[in-house]
Amino acid sequence: MSVPKVGNRTSMITQFNVPAAIITGAGASRELGTQLARLGARRVLFVTDAFMVSSGVVDRFVRLLEEAQIEFALFAGVQPDPTDANVGAGLQEYVSRKCDAIVALGGGSPIDAAKAIAVLVNNPEPLSLYQGYHKVPRSGAPLVVIPTTAGTGSEVTKVSVITDTTRDVKMMMLDRHFLPTVALVDFELTLSMPPALTAHVGVDTLTHGIEAYVSRKATALTDPLALTCIRLVAEHLETAWREPANRTAREGMMLAATFGGMAFANSSVALVHGMSRPIGAVFHVPHGLSNAVLLPAVTRFSITGAEERYATVARTMGLATVTDSATVAGEKLLAGLTALNTRLAVPRLGGCRGVTRDRFDTLKAKMAMDALASGSPANNPVVPTAEQIVAIYDEAY
Repeated sequence: MSVPKVGNRTSMITQFNVPAAIITGAGASRELGTQLARLGARRVLFVTDAFMVSSGVVDRFVRLLEEAQIEFALFAGVQPDPTDANVGAGLQEYVSRKCDAIVALGGGSPIDAAKAIAVLVNNPEPLSLYQGYHKVPRSGAPLVVIPTTAGTGSEVTKVSVITDTTRDVKMMMLDRHFLPTVALVDFELTLSMPPALTAHVGVDTLTHGIEAYVSRKATALTDPLALTCIRLVAEHLETAWREPANRTAREGMMLAATFGGMAFANSSVALVHGMSRPIGAVFHVPHGLSNAVLLPAVTRFSITGAEERYATVARTMGLATVTDSATVAGEKLLAGLTALNTRLAVPRLGGCRGVTRDRFDTLKAKMAMDALASGSPANNPVVPTAEQIVAIYDEAY
């Protein structure tokens, strides 16, 4: 099927998928036992990372499982930017402990790993079979997810991103069988997020809203979700960054992440994400940070392909008025995105840990090819060449 130009969405047959249950609000995570009981779960694999264990966050959910008389096996072997090795180890634990459901707690990394484990319970290995779009034949194990960061939106998406350690490539996998069964979206779990993480995943959330809205695959169902995400980030991100305990701002950002996740998973991400994944695979820069670093430069490259849509983004963020022309609104958006990163102390790409100039120059051509191979740049308002992607990397550096 050919992809219509941005703005012409009436000709597409589209599919919209979200988890069967999304439970939101203060204390929503305390529904864990109830929701697992509704699924008939008796022994769960609890997927998380070492920080969630050392910080004591896992303990409160262990108590909920014990109160519900649900046995569990703890798997805390998920690293940032999870790998196929993490997924394989988790799957082995699930099988050996005879689990019948999975719980994921944490940011995007544990949730993405848990999605992949759940899929492999009922589908053959290797995981690389499912790289790309709609390649998973059967549904996976029941999965309840509890996000602790307001950023990735992974709790409501049919996407999992896992690094293939053999090829040193981040695999983007999209299929409705990656959807969690239940998402428990509790903003209280984000109150302890440090300012830097709040900033990085917050701009990541904004990126989800913007890319979902300007994507060539945007639809009448995803547009309102994307614009709501953008509006909520504009209203709440800087307050959440300055005042970590501000409950209104934290709830706003958590909802923004959820709206953004539903939007991009049912339209698509675009060039920012396509370029971000190779940075994570090669330099191990966290996903939210690499998206935040790239957003202004990619927007500058893309804006001529969807001027009216980017103008709407600018107006939704309060950066432009209805009387501004699309061109003026676009200029204000570019200035606003750059200024937002400056205010939130988001570094340039060269300021990220481990991204040295020599290695960057050596690898940027490969990263550009990997970005194109992911498929996401094809959804961008302006589809780039590899050479243009290299130029954008240089601008972001």
